[in-house]
Amino acid sequence: MTRATEYTEIIEATGHLVDSQLLNAIFDKVIERGGEFDVLQFELGRTNEAFSHLKMKVTVSDQAGLHQLLEDLMPLGAHPAPEHDAELRPAEVDGVVASDFYSTTNHHTHVRHCGQWVAVSAPRMDGVIVVDGGRASCRKLRDVRKGEQVVCGVDGIRVSPEFRERDRFGFAFMTSDVSTERRVEVSVAKVVTMMQHVKSEGGRIAFVAGPVVVHSGGVDYFCDLVDRGYVDLLLSGNALAVHDVERALYGTSLGVDLDAGVAVKEGHRNHMRAINVIRRAGGLREAVAQGVLRSGIMHDVIVRNVDYVLAGSIRDDGPLPDTVMDLVNAQDRYAEALQDVSMVVMLSTMLHSIGVGNMLPSHVRVVCVDINPAVVTKLGDRGSSQTVGIVTDVGLFLHQLSTQLATADDKAATQVAATRL
Repeated sequence: MTRATEYTEIIEATGHLVDSQLLNAIFDKVIERGGEFDVLQFELGRTNEAFSHLKMKVTVSDQAGLHQLLEDLMPLGAHPAPEHDAELRPAEVDGVVASDFYSTTNHHTHVRHCGQWVAVSAPRMDGVIVVDGGRASCRKLRDVRKGEQVVCGVDGIRVSPEFRERDRFGFAFMTSDVSTERRVEVSVAKVVTMMQHVKSEGGRIAFVAGPVVVHSGGVDYFCDLVDRGYVDLLLSGNALAVHDVERALYGTSLGVDLDAGVAVKEGHRNHMRAINVIRRAGGLREAVAQGVLRSGIMHDVIVRNVDYVLAGSIRDDGPLPDTVMDLVNAQDRYAEALQDVSMVVMLSTMLHSIGVGNMLPSHVRVVCVDINPAVVTKLGDRGSSQTVGIVTDVGLFLHQLSTQLATADDKAATQVAATRL
């Protein structure tokens, strides 16, 4: 059937299109948008390293639909074949740009400027691209200043999604869906392998943790990870620190004796007592220096000089002096701290996990552990497709992680000693 009016575009895509399931995703997106496609050329990569190449014509019935389709195809690595420079328009006022601005993904992105392809620095989701001279950078909308040149439209933009590795860490069995039908020990073994690889390459590992780490009895195991050098950054909220301090000072969490598993008399006040102790000392670092705080996650993080940021919320009691209560400042602190991390482990905190996921480029490995499968699913739905989900109790996960890392480290140390004999 011939359309009365047709709008067409030649698009191309290059990469591991088949095993990353991008080829089907591209076809499906065209059909979903009510368009048609005609494959003009397809070359299949015949080795693990070789890329496949697709060239196809897409056809839709209106100009607006074509523009929307091209925008939807970009995160899949497909782009218009003609090489035009990206269209730049000045920001109207601070924090306001042209209505057809290009909204970024978390994938590696290049823009064509003055006939050259320029890499966009600090890629993240839901930002804009600002071009200044020969440089291009990703910015949050609120950080754009009046007059800065912002990339608009769909021309001159190339997005390179992360291609699924050929089971480099044995994670293929975990990436297809989110399920509780797996042994935690097996999943943790894959995480151990990944963490050891990251550290052997000199990479940084960040943990995003909720207060459930304390409630579920995971403090000692998390401290072991800190002491072994596997925690380079801790991102959390006021609650984790408060309940960690409560446990260190009074042996309770939310007034519950963590050893006996029962509420203690007047225990519901312990978290406020803990806040008061830290505020009297002047903060967490001061409490550690004064010998007031002698154990727990925050104690070990401070003693080991691990970076941490505590972001506050409207529900926080106190809060602790260390907690950043200015939301914009907290977001900026998180983003700055996450620069150059290679791996992020998220432990049962939906809001902080999603917030961090929005800030990460897609090449950063993400492991999300939560008893609620919806948390992991939501991360993937919002664009953090690199997330591996483990549905289990956080305390059990940390126990297994600590135990297996200890075994792996001891084995590695033995092997090193043997080579020196």
